[in-house]
Amino acid sequence: MSERDKAWQPEDLTRLFVERVNVRDAEGIAALYEPDAVMAYPPGSVTVGREAIHAFWAKVLPQLPPFEQEAPLPTLASGDIALTSTPPKDGAGARAQVVRRQPDGSWLRLIDQPEFTSPSA
Repeated sequence: MSERDKAWQPEDLTRLFVERVNVRDAEGIAALYEPDAVMAYPPGSVTVGREAIHAFWAKVLPQLPPFEQEAPLPTLASGDIALTSTPPKDGAGARAQVVRRQPDGSWLRLIDQPEFTSPSA
């Protein structure tokens, strides 16, 4: 990944993720995650590690429609850890990620909850 393709702010990760989904770049998507990252997806399961995240996206990207950018909610940060989130444009649930600053100053996803909804009553 080139220096310009790194997330220099926590919020950059969501923008880069959508850009890479839309060009079907599974390797580029996986590069946004720490080596031992955890992604709570697909629904009801957990995908652990950059290699597994890469394999997941390589499998599903050909069937996905283009993603739209979603405006991020304010980032909450404490030192080298931050929480990023976006409300989906369709109003269903939310998306949230715990991200960590890397030694070079860039940010990567550590924990990703790309889709969740409130429990039904």
